[in-house]
Amino acid sequence: MDKLNFLNDLSQKLSESLPKSLQVLKKDIEKNFHVVLQNAFNKLDLVTRDEFDAQTKVLARSRKKIEALEAKVKELEKLAKTDKR
Repeated sequence: MDKLNFLNDLSQKLSESLPKSLQVLKKDIEKNFHVVLQNAFNKLDLVTRDEFDAQTKVLARSRKKIEALEAKVKELEKLAKTDKR
């Protein structure tokens, strides 16, 4: 679910939960809820699921490279110790 649909859905659910006497103002209240929620979420500096998934993949690739480099360093250290003898 993208950010805009999430905010629209949440705004609508909040306005629907209002007492019947306030339902007349539903559209205005939905717009106000939407603005308030959007400002609050913007302040939280959230990332989208797509951004999160992309960074997870980058992290996994980085870990593999680090593990390969660590193995290579161990191998070179072993060779260096052998050469000193």
